[in-house]
Amino acid sequence: MSEIRDMTGREAMREAMSAAMRADPRVFLMGEDVGEYGGCFAVSMGMLEEFGPERIRDTPLSESAFVGAGIGAAIAGMRPIVEIMTVNFSLLALDQIMNNAATLRHMSGGQVGVPLVIRMTTGGGRQLAAQHSHSLDGWYAHIPGIKVVAPGTIEDFRWMLQRALDDPDPVIVFENGALYNASGPVPDTDPGVPLERAVVRRPGRDLSLVTFGGTLPLCLAAADELAAEGIEAEVVDLRSLRPLDDATIMASVQATHRAVVVDEGWRSVGISAEVAARIMEQAFYDLDAPVGRVATAEIPLPYPDHLERAAMPSVAKVVAAARAAMQGRVADPGEVVTA
Repeated sequence: MSEIRDMTGREAMREAMSAAMRADPRVFLMGEDVGEYGGCFAVSMGMLEEFGPERIRDTPLSESAFVGAGIGAAIAGMRPIVEIMTVNFSLLALDQIMNNAATLRHMSGGQVGVPLVIRMTTGGGRQLAAQHSHSLDGWYAHIPGIKVVAPGTIEDFRWMLQRALDDPDPVIVFENGALYNASGPVPDTDPGVPLERAVVRRPGRDLSLVTFGGTLPLCLAAADELAAEGIEAEVVDLRSLRPLDDATIMASVQATHRAVVVDEGWRSVGISAEVAARIMEQAFYDLDAPVGRVATAEIPLPYPDHLERAAMPSVAKVVAAARAAMQGRVADPGEVVTA
């Protein structure tokens, strides 16, 4: 019988990396301050002492350089885990990720794979201002040749990584910074959920809340609030942003006949837009209301706490969008902004 332990997101990811390194000598971690400092978010704390500087490698402050080094190591047969401090900084390595990691298998006719895992912190809500707080998950989900995953539970923080390391192609893991301190139950054996599979976190009959990563807890809390009003919301955790698990999304929408997509990224041309479009393409005749969306305001995320909270998705905004869907309409922007 599997034992269940309670741990934080950072503890779960640290255990996942440590277990992978103990099991496979090809796995190593590299990135800014991952060694002596223990990671900018303390995720790799203590790993240098166990694995040494050959496998816990502090890098210069050059994302393009160390992501490129990770690509080279992967091609040469290693299984690197590259940590980028925050998603905003990953743009300095976008050339390496898109033009090399994502394309080499295709451009080599299948001869060269890049089994690389890139971890990066994403999301706001921590007063880190515009250069450290954005959710650019949708940018990377746009790129063929890579997989993009976003754990929203502590269990997935623990068990997604090994499946990413087993993949023959690049996998980007977006870790919402708000979940590092969150805690939750984690089984000591792999639950066996495929990397690309979405999961229904809460069953419901009246509408589907489709979300991922840091907005999953918001949607679960909103579902509790809606249940008190007699509205049973089903919460679908996408987990994988590329590829999207259309089958699970559509099965939920076909059962509930209403959908609200919740994404911490910007509304325009983001994950919420893609999921809403797919629902309209594949489940239009099952819908009893237009697909609603809750996303972050179209601004650089502010530093002041009250402005940051006003810009980002919240439980109240999700509830407002869900109530509108139950009335057969999309919430007026004012309803969602001021909720």
